Amino acid sequence: NRGEKVAFVGKNGEGKSTLVKCIMGEIGFDGNLELGHNVKIGYFAQNQASLLDENLTVFQTIDNVAVGDIRTKIRDILGAFMFGGEASEKKVKVLSGGERSRLAMIKLLLEPVNLLILDEPTNHLDIESIGWLEDFINTQAKAVVLISHDRAFIDAVTTRTIELTMGRIYDYKVNYSKYVELRQERRQQQIHAWEAQQKQIAEIEEFIERFRAQAAKAVLVQSRIRQLEKMERVEIDEEDKSQIRIRFQPATRSGNYPLTVDMVTKKYDDYLVFENANLMIERGEKIALAGKNGEGKSTFVKCVMGETSYDGSIL
Repeated sequence: NRGEKVAFVGKNGEGKSTLVKCIMGEIGFDGNLELGHNVKIGYFAQNQASLLDENLTVFQTIDNVAVGDIRTKIRDILGAFMFGGEASEKKVKVLSGGERSRLAMIKLLLEPVNLLILDEPTNHLDIESIGWLEDFINTQAKAVVLISHDRAFIDAVTTRTIELTMGRIYDYKVNYSKYVELRQERRQQQIHAWEAQQKQIAEIEEFIERFRAQAAKAVLVQSRIRQLEKMERVEIDEEDKSQIRIRFQPATRSGNYPLTVDMVTKKYDDYLVFENANLMIERGEKIALAGKNGEGKSTFVKCVMGETSYDGSIL
């Protein structure tokens, strides 16, 4: 319905993206699918990595078709998706796969669409960009179909959850957290109803077997047989109990300080990524490297792994 924000949920391979491709007419299917009147869909496909081929800057490509105050909106969106300042002057041909994915999202959000279909839109986004997208969906999007494995994100933006599992589809008019509760309640109710019905069936079958040979009970026996034939059997939804099982080989015990970084500097030609980095990690510590995309987190890890050159000492 207009204004609804819907999450498609389910494990990988259950058909979420396939259903979206049916909606978009990208693959064939049996049955009927109709769009409402004047529906214009904006579609963001997961792993989308090539949108523009022109040898133009990102900002120029979008800004040349803009008029009036729309320029401010474009700059705001570019900044929200990590293309602020000098980054807006990048040539499209040098963009990474993640940057092209973000560029596809920007173009989509600028289009006058009334139904957004977003397949894993938070891939390649940092925390700030995800927050901006949450606000956009909640305040400006008309209707949304969302596929995401980010539970916090879908909880923040959707109010209806459609589950695809074991070849079936279940529709819940609630957000993801409430859906998890209702799904468990539904299955427990099915189990109780099935157990009660099995008890009833056993009692009827016992009656039939006990009095089948007695002519005086023939009418009652036939009545019970018909009762069994007409009974609508309770079914319990299949539960997907598949699990990931990974066995890690035991590692040798490290020293008290498994990583020491001393005055490490990394440059790409004249571009300075970071300088004079100092870090000491003790055994057992759990460290998060935080920062916007492009700030040097992966580059730092590559330095630690010896996959790129650097100045300084890493032990």
